[in-house]
Order: sequence, then C-alpha cells, then structure tokens
Amino acid sequence: MIKKILIANRGEIAVRIIRTCRDMGIKTIAIFSKPDRTSPHVLKADEAYCVGPAPSLDSYLNIKKIIEIMKKTSADAIHPGYGFLSENENFANQMLKSKIIWIGPSSSIISMMGDKIQARKLAKKLHIPVVPGEMKPLKNIEEAKKSAKKIGYPILVKAAGGGGGKGMRIVNSNKELKIALNLAKSEAQKAFSDDRIYLEKFIEEPHHIEIQIFSDNHGNCVSLGERECSIQRRYQKIIEETPSPFITSKLRQQLSDSAIAIAHACNYSGAGTVEFLVDKHHNYYFLEMNTRLQVEHPITEMTTGIDLVKEQIEVAQNKKLSFKQKNVFPSGHSMECRIYAENGFNDFSPSTGIIKEMIIPNGIGVRFDEGVRSNQHITPYYDPLLGKLITWGENRKTALNRMLRALHEFHITGIETTIPFSKTLLSHKSFKKGCYCTNTLNEIQEELLNMITNNGKELLLAARIGASKIHDKNKVIFVKNEMSSEWKNEGKKYGVK
Repeated sequence: MIKKILIANRGEIAVRIIRTCRDMGIKTIAIFSKPDRTSPHVLKADEAYCVGPAPSLDSYLNIKKIIEIMKKTSADAIHPGYGFLSENENFANQMLKSKIIWIGPSSSIISMMGDKIQARKLAKKLHIPVVPGEMKPLKNIEEAKKSAKKIGYPILVKAAGGGGGKGMRIVNSNKELKIALNLAKSEAQKAFSDDRIYLEKFIEEPHHIEIQIFSDNHGNCVSLGERECSIQRRYQKIIEETPSPFITSKLRQQLSDSAIAIAHACNYSGAGTVEFLVDKHHNYYFLEMNTRLQVEHPITEMTTGIDLVKEQIEVAQNKKLSFKQKNVFPSGHSMECRIYAENGFNDFSPSTGIIKEMIIPNGIGVRFDEGVRSNQHITPYYDPLLGKLITWGENRKTALNRMLRALHEFHITGIETTIPFSKTLLSHKSFKKGCYCTNTLNEIQEELLNMITNNGKELLLAARIGASKIHDKNKVIFVKNEMSSEWKNEGKKYGVK
C-alpha cells in the first residue's frame, strides 16, 4: 500500500497531485530547483528537497539526484506528472528495478507508444486509419524528396520520438524541405535526444480530438470521452473543451472504440490519451498516444466526476478501476483556459518578473489549478504555464459565459499574461459558435487585434495594468492604486483617468 509519493515535477501539476494525495491520506515529497524554493508545490508538500540549480537538466531531469532523494525519504512510489521524465522509459525502468512503484504504464509501453512510427504501425495493424505518410525514419534529403512526392504537399516534417509541437514543420515545396528537415532534426535532438524524423500528410482544416482512456491490470479499459484541443499556437494547446462541438455521437463512438482497441493491443495500464486528427468531412486519423496524464485532464474530471489522479494511484497498486464503461455518464460541458506568462498580442512573447498581485476567480463551476503565487519570481527556465482555469456548466453556453466571467475576475500584475488575449479569443464569433479548427487561431489573429482596437486601446491598457473599470453615466474610469508614472503617462494618450 502506497504511503508516501515523490512527485517528480513542479508547478500546477505537482500541486494537483498533492491535493489528491492529501484526500487519500498519502504523504507527499516535492522536489525543487533553487529558483523554485518558495513555489506552491514546495510549500504544500509534506517534505521538499532541492534537486539542483535552475537548468532542467541539472534539476528536474537529474535522474541520479531524484533516485537519491527517493532512497533518503523511503518513498513508496513516484508520480512523474507530465513533461520532464513522465515519458522517459529509462527512468520508469530504473524505478521498477529499485522496487519503487511507478505511477504510469510500464517502460516497455512508454517506449513502444512514445515512438510515433511504432505507434502508427500498431494502429495500421488494427485497421485504424492513420495520416498518410511514411512508416520509417528518413535517412537523407533525397529519401525525403521521394517520400514527399509520394505523399503530396503540403506535408508535415515530424519528430519520431516526441510531441508538444517540437521537431515539427509544415512544408509546401521541395525548396522548403531541406531547411525544415535540418531545423526539425536539431530541435528534436535538443528536446528528446532523438533526431529521427518522418513525413506525413498535412491534413487541412483539421480538428485535434483526443480520447481519454483508463486501463487497469485486470483487463478493464474504459473511455471517458473526448476533448476538443484545436485552439493552438505553435502546435501548443491554449484552450480545450469537452464535449467537442464538432464531432457527432457516431464519430465519438468510433474514436472511443479505436482508442480502446489500441490500449488493449499494447496491454496498457493507467491513464492514457489517444489523439486523432479529424478532417472537415469527419474522416478521422490516428495521430499518437500519450502515455501519461494530460495537461487538460481537469475538463474530463469536471464532466465525469472522476478523480483521474486517484485512479492512477489505485491502478498502480494493482487495484481494479472503480468504474465500468456503463457507469460513465459525462454531464454538462467544461472548458479549460491555460494561463501563460506570455503576451498573446505580441506573438506570445514570454514575460518574466515578479508577480505583484494575483486575484484568483471562484464561484459556482469555476476551478483554478495554480502553479504560482503572489510575490513569486517567474523565470525563463521553465514552461511559461502559470496555471489552468477550468469552468463547468450544464451546457456549452453556460460553461463559456462562466469562463468569460472568471477571466474578467482574474487579475495578475507584475508580468504579462495571456488573460487579455483569452478573453478576446473567447469572445470571437468563431469560438462562440464552436466553428473552429487547428488553423483558426492563425486565421483570426488580425481580427483579434482589431477587436482590441474597436473596444478602445484603453481596454488593453487597463488589462495590462490590472485596472478595474467603473461606469459613471457616460464615462468609463479605470482605477489602479499606486499606478506608476509610466502607466499614468501611457494612460493619458488614450484618455484613461
């Protein structure tokens, strides 16, 4: 029985895991780099140990140091969260050899499904549609040109051993191919220590749909429904929702059946996500399988009422799933808005500095999974995700209105965030109607900027300084205590008092 878990991660996912562990009466151990010494996950855990300096390779990816801490603290199990070491088969294997319970699938499954080429081969063997492309890594540019001609432009150059948009390039001609290959190989090597590259057809107007599955060690495998993840920038998701406003109930069943078939075929155990691309004609193609918890898992929790982290821990202890397919009844609609330390109106440029003030929204149907706090220093060393804002409603309109309300209540000062951008994006007609695909964000960027201009630049200014808005007849007054002279002068340009 698990009594103590080391969480090999940081930020909001570490906090998320700690909360479930406390619910279960399980002690937690946090690890942290020197800049993260006073982060929320460190303060909330029962024990916390420094794992190294700021760079990830010297801290959160330092397997030797993590194992030392595991032995020192007599931890029973390790939860890798997502990112970092969550899909590192070598790390998972070392945990199992050390008789530490690994909360996730076996190292062999991580290896098999983490290799996109092998995963594609498995899907094809099961007669599940895959995106047209190669089933082997490319050797050179000549081979790439032959393959591209066979597939037909536009194509995607993709890393065989990773995800998250890294090592991925859209190519429209032979002229672009060599440069794209070199860039993708270099990026893949840095991100995954694996520079293998393959090509697949670029599906136009696609929807990124994923199915959350859960398996135990007793032959049970269940689908918990789909998540629509098509609002992306640089292949990174920004907003997710469930159920998808695009797919039909028939397609939902087909996707769920395919995801479960893949899970059974690889003897999967634990939480997993099978990702698909769906074109505008509702044809679907297997994309990949993520052998871990996803960033967007809370929206599935909100509609199913199932604590996915709790189930992960129970399955790792060889228990059966606490539910069967017939017991899963998703209810209502849920959305997740990722809050990044980035300026969404300036090509998502990163923002660093100290969070001076953070006012978190709440109320019925609102949840915030935070990874930061007031007075925390946001550094350039890690992913800029500050936290995840999640809402639930009995229908899509209510969930969306709650999200807009929550974003309006949300204030972070000292750094720039994607909150103003998200409010504008969610107010756009394409999102409101649920008519969007993975290309939409690029297509409406100019419109989003115009929406800001049409509402008055003072609104953007107010959002940047965290000002509140007071209506007095025909006047709109923005109020901010201790406003710097810089912003006072900036405000005068737009008539902000």
